[in-house]
Amino acid sequence: MKNQAYRMALLYDFYGDMLTDRQKEFYDLYYNEDLSLAEIAENYGITRQGVRDVIVRAEAILTELEDKTGIIKRFHKMQDQFSQMEEAVAVIAHRNETRWQDDEVETQCGKLHAILTQLKQE
Repeated sequence: MKNQAYRMALLYDFYGDMLTDRQKEFYDLYYNEDLSLAEIAENYGITRQGVRDVIVRAEAILTELEDKTGIIKRFHKMQDQFSQMEEAVAVIAHRNETRWQDDEVETQCGKLHAILTQLKQE
């Protein structure tokens, strides 16, 4: 269940702007605020089925966008690649510290580490 909630949160984070205001609101209340369909329906004066239809439609839109673009998949792949690059920079920095003691290598490793840290946060 947590995996599904995480997936839905990612889909919303990446593609939520493509939803209507009503879809965004219901989706947020259901997945982020953890309100039940019945609670949302009561608050908005509509049926539980009406709320479910809006949320299911929003899920379908978000899923379809990811299926077509693959942005989240690429995002995860890039995060893995950034981690691998950080590990390689750490190995080079360690080798430089223990063997070469080259100030330029140390400087460049520091720059690479800073760039990778920034990229992972964006």
